[in-house]
Amino acid sequence: MTLKLVGRVSALALAAALATSLGACATTGEITPMTPLVPAAPAPAPATDYVNDAHSYARPAEARVTHVDLDLAADFAAKTLAGKATLDVTGRPGATEVVLDAKMLDIKGVTDAQGRALQWSLGASDPIKGQPLTVRIPAFQGGETQKIVIDYSTRPDASALQWLSPQQTAGGQKPYLFSQGQAILTRTWIPTQDSPGVRQSYTARITAPADLTVVMSAEQLTPKGEAAGAGTKAWRFKLDNPIPPYLIAIGVGDLAFAPFDERTGVWAEPSQLQASAHELQPTAEMVDAAEALYGPYRWGRYDLLVLPPSFPFGGMENPMLTFATPTIIAGDRSLVSLVAHELAHSWSGNLVTNATWDDFWLNEGFTSYFENRIMEAVYGRDAAVQEQVLAWGGLQDELKALAPADTRLHLELTGRDPDDGMNTIAYDKGAAFLRTIEQIAGREAFDAWLRGYFERNAWRPMTSERFLEDIRAHLIKGDAGLEQRLQLNAWVYEPGLPSNVQAPVSHAFEPVDAAARAFYVAKGPASAVPWKDWNTQQRLRFLSWRPEGLAAGADWLTPAQLADLESTLKLDREGNAELVFAWLQAALANRYEPAVATADRFLTSQGRRKFVLPLFQTLWAEGDWGRPIATRIYAKARPLYHPVTSNSVDQVVGRP
Repeated sequence: MTLKLVGRVSALALAAALATSLGACATTGEITPMTPLVPAAPAPAPATDYVNDAHSYARPAEARVTHVDLDLAADFAAKTLAGKATLDVTGRPGATEVVLDAKMLDIKGVTDAQGRALQWSLGASDPIKGQPLTVRIPAFQGGETQKIVIDYSTRPDASALQWLSPQQTAGGQKPYLFSQGQAILTRTWIPTQDSPGVRQSYTARITAPADLTVVMSAEQLTPKGEAAGAGTKAWRFKLDNPIPPYLIAIGVGDLAFAPFDERTGVWAEPSQLQASAHELQPTAEMVDAAEALYGPYRWGRYDLLVLPPSFPFGGMENPMLTFATPTIIAGDRSLVSLVAHELAHSWSGNLVTNATWDDFWLNEGFTSYFENRIMEAVYGRDAAVQEQVLAWGGLQDELKALAPADTRLHLELTGRDPDDGMNTIAYDKGAAFLRTIEQIAGREAFDAWLRGYFERNAWRPMTSERFLEDIRAHLIKGDAGLEQRLQLNAWVYEPGLPSNVQAPVSHAFEPVDAAARAFYVAKGPASAVPWKDWNTQQRLRFLSWRPEGLAAGADWLTPAQLADLESTLKLDREGNAELVFAWLQAALANRYEPAVATADRFLTSQGRRKFVLPLFQTLWAEGDWGRPIATRIYAKARPLYHPVTSNSVDQVVGRP
């Protein structure tokens, strides 16, 4: 997932997912999104080395879900998905019940495969975890699989689902539905064992209005849908590879497809398809680069779905179908490292998955490192290092803002929402850790270890302890000196940054910093800033620049400077969302009144939490000036946001 910014955030951190403005030629040709990639390998068996998950009621060592089959109908008027989930369950000999996770679900009944009623109960509700759904089943004899069929409906306010009116879409004519399961939201639309350590394959039949298209994080078996009566079509899907439940995903809307090559392409609303296809054209080259680095891509197709603006994240690594924010469509392909990030998750996260959310860094730290290596392979070393430097700046701010315990890689999140651990630490401290290992052990040895790590641990839940066992066995190999230089335990279990960390340095930022000092400190004219000569990273470095030692909340730019900057660089007309965000962070923190209109447009036109939450935090921190502005804008914007975003902003400004 491309997230990084939760809680108090600096504008420096926003740029860790950016790339240089490099172009490529678009391709044309006829291809369907169902074209197979490579001959499918036999589906792997899910691992059974479970770890206790404080955020799930499941007891997989007793009885566990191995497969989910969905037969659901999308009702846009009622804003519900309703139907049946058939679960394949295995268990230890003598086990007589299976415990599932459920939240905000209306359970109508549970039967076995023959339709015989099974006893079931919902336990007490927890505001974070929801409820345990316990189903009584015949005692397992050993080795067999039982099926349970759950008849249920979601609720209109299910946290994983966002139902959009036609007015909230790009086309403005048809409604839209999409899901977001990470971290523990899948239980609000599917009753299953919603833990990242309990992998499940899945199949689905989804019925929707006939004029809409259904896509999922799975192979699409019905390219044009099947007539289902009463103005509806049914769409069927399957994913043989077992995945953590948070990766089961759905999108329903007015969608069209454009290919990049025989195994990659993009879905988007028709009005957005041409721009999306142009912007994301480098995807195919990135897949090739990723495979050259760390082994074959194991998921069949790699497609993207460009979602409506309310999607709360930059991207979500749903297998076979990355969900992406439309805010990456900058027109110059300058933000495509988001694609590299989500693609890298096909190895780190989807193939080898954190067993619990305490070890989220094993998903995101590895992925952020891998992302940067893909960008280096495709765009060159200089571009990759610029991204490292920008991410490093954001990491420094996050280290200052968080409680020391929350700056460790391995966290203790029992009793807390797992979203509390989804911050820059997991991403950028994790990536810095792997870069440190690479620098000390050497790239050749490190790459051989990491490629083997993905192979050895494929389809397996991973913990910090298991990671340390693996790297000691397969990279350190008893070398006491190397072990000492790496400081592994300090990186994983201690707060802050160990002494062996090396800050990245980009010479491309030296002229940017000089221009920043000339404008911000010496108060020179904005016309002297060589804006047109810079790439996106350099522009972000300039807009995010702050004097050393600046006190939190201190005004440091005059209205005249801000006006000069805005008019000269045309920041009020900027189309790159990352640059708009960086500009607004500086302008609002200095109470620049003319920027309020831009902030209003920006906050009511997209719902990406990375942008929305910090801007409301900045406004709220400005007291009697900013809080009325925040309250007014949020009253309009909140109905447009996904619950992931609105729940976070609610904690800052309160519900309007």
